[in-house]
Amino acid sequence: MKIAIEAQRIFRCDKHGMDFVVLEVLRELQKQKDGNMYYILVAPGEDCCLEESENLKIIELHCPTYPLWEQVALPRIVSQLKVDLLHCTSNTAPLWCNVPLVLTLHDIIYLEPRQHRSPSLYQEMGWHYRRLVVPRILKKCKKIITVSNFECTRIREALHLPKEQVTAVYNGYNTHFTPKDILDWNVIQKYIPKDNFLFFLGNTDPKKNAARTLKAYSLYLKVSTLKRPLLIADLKEAYIDKLLQQEGITEIKEYLYYPGYIANQDLASLYNAAFAFLYPSLRESFGIPMLEAMACGTPIITSNTSAIPEVAGEGAILINPLDPQEIADAILQLENDDSFYQQQSAYGLKRVKQFSWRYTAEAYVQIYNSILNKS
Repeated sequence: MKIAIEAQRIFRCDKHGMDFVVLEVLRELQKQKDGNMYYILVAPGEDCCLEESENLKIIELHCPTYPLWEQVALPRIVSQLKVDLLHCTSNTAPLWCNVPLVLTLHDIIYLEPRQHRSPSLYQEMGWHYRRLVVPRILKKCKKIITVSNFECTRIREALHLPKEQVTAVYNGYNTHFTPKDILDWNVIQKYIPKDNFLFFLGNTDPKKNAARTLKAYSLYLKVSTLKRPLLIADLKEAYIDKLLQQEGITEIKEYLYYPGYIANQDLASLYNAAFAFLYPSLRESFGIPMLEAMACGTPIITSNTSAIPEVAGEGAILINPLDPQEIADAILQLENDDSFYQQQSAYGLKRVKQFSWRYTAEAYVQIYNSILNKS
């Protein structure tokens, strides 16, 4: 079979969640001996992180904007290649396509009510684009893949789709996330001068709960004798200052480190150096960073909402993300109870064994086969 897979953003330098999902699955598909030929459709970029192989060909499509890339260039090349199936991996797809379509719909957060606009113009435009396109393509999809049973149910109920059209396929995590006996200080000190810090991976998306996380950290500092610093990824100083002023906690800024974007290859060193990983999101369809931290043996503090308990499991520290005091208390419990800390570290290492990119890739191939064998 000839399978086209949309991976538009994987060559950009500042990759994020969905980019890493498709990149890791493609690497696993290269290892498969399934007889398929995979055509990977990408936009040009500086980080050529995937190489061609016997069963995988990379095709770069040049286009000035994402909507034109997806709605014009993508269906045109699919038609020229005469592929058997197109898999779009990042929530949206062409409104017109002449082959069976598979869509990975990571979540439908953008179809749910929101409290305010995104502070990022890029995110705001993307929100409007998805709201316009997604409802119009769903009925054309032979299969919709999402990343958790929670999100699977949400999509079926919210969009009134048949049960058999939507299926859950779990994400995995990269195997370079593993416990390290010796820390790489050259990497760590690019971001923070010492280890045993608290680590928060956020961005300007309101669902990441940055304001309450900072409030929780301020409550922690009032009680802790160690006063561990907080490393914050993906937030700029101006935005952090705004949140600190909003919460009335500007005095904690001296304990914060905010280097901005952290390269994926550096994350394993930082997870290993961290005392704990904070992931108190309001809403997640999966949550790969939880797996990465747990795979490094770092305890996580995360939310009791959405798909997070499904992924983290019942043995994880699950808090109410709307309650900063509960977040602070969880940090203090880890800090003051070494037995509990070691228990959480061991739990995470055991839990992540249930997830693998190989499992994800194998599930994708089964879906491709089921669609084309019926055609």
